[in-house]
Amino acid sequence: MSKKEYTVGFEIIGTGRAVPPKRITNDELAKTLDTNDEWIRSHTGIGARHIADEHTACSDLAVEAARNALSWAIECHACAEKTLEELALTVDMVIVCSSTADYFCCPATACIVQNAIGAKNAGAMDVVDACSSFIYGLETGAGLLSVNKDRRRALVIGAEVLSRFVDWTDRGTCVLFGDGAGAVLLEKTDSSKGLLRTILGADGSGAEHLVMKRGGSRNPFKQGDTVETPPHIEMNGRAVYNFAVSAVTETITSLLKAENLTIEDIALIVPHQANARIVQAAAKRLNIPEEKFFLNIEEYANTSAASIPIALDEINRSGALHSGDLIICVGFGAGLSYGGNLIRW
Repeated sequence: MSKKEYTVGFEIIGTGRAVPPKRITNDELAKTLDTNDEWIRSHTGIGARHIADEHTACSDLAVEAARNALSWAIECHACAEKTLEELALTVDMVIVCSSTADYFCCPATACIVQNAIGAKNAGAMDVVDACSSFIYGLETGAGLLSVNKDRRRALVIGAEVLSRFVDWTDRGTCVLFGDGAGAVLLEKTDSSKGLLRTILGADGSGAEHLVMKRGGSRNPFKQGDTVETPPHIEMNGRAVYNFAVSAVTETITSLLKAENLTIEDIALIVPHQANARIVQAAAKRLNIPEEKFFLNIEEYANTSAASIPIALDEINRSGALHSGDLIICVGFGAGLSYGGNLIRW
């Protein structure tokens, strides 16, 4: 695996999430698939997933999560801008992390979100790195703020409507995924809080292990093609599992070593919510209590780029974190890609 690491530091002053109201349990899936609740839970830790209706696109969830993050910043950080509309005007960058964009190729979903929330002064861009996207997006947001003294705030949003891109007849993959969005508002401050270090990496030799093959320039649709099933995610589960366990353990170890920390210094580890067994295996390999890892996969399943920011918002609003706590966010996914953020809350 190749690795790249460098240090930045920007404070998260707002978090938000958005989840579709429609909730499908394992038992409901078992009515149409040859599976059951016990099998899904024992193999993945998943009990339910939230699914967007046919009228809800990726940007709709992203907009709701972004507005919730802005509202939290106003309520809890006493921003000088007292309305959501006023605060949106101070956002300098809108970054949407997603593999399920509103439109194929263009425009960027971030542009749609930027317009919808009224961030008229912001640039907008998408980050497409599957389940690692939010880790990359957080670093991208901080980096874009750091290179321009006039930039102060960036909205980083993970949003997915994965239900549109799974084969609902394939019990090996469709039980894994759900829809949702999470967002954070980054602010450049003089505080010692915020993003302290990021590690990014990839192993492109495993690109075929998690892939959606149809529709891109490698395998485009051709005139006259008969499409029996829509484009959907295909996965080599064993290969992805082995990669993920190694990526999680190596990233956590590298972040701790780089900052001369021990696991006792870390209040919480927030992993990408892909499979509870991955977290359990990583915890065992690192000799870390499983309780050190935050998991909400039972309720939301794998929401890809949205899973970490959804978890951050849930943790933030629960009051589980205190000012000054150190946390690690760690992600992995198609590419194969991986990364981790060390954050002082």
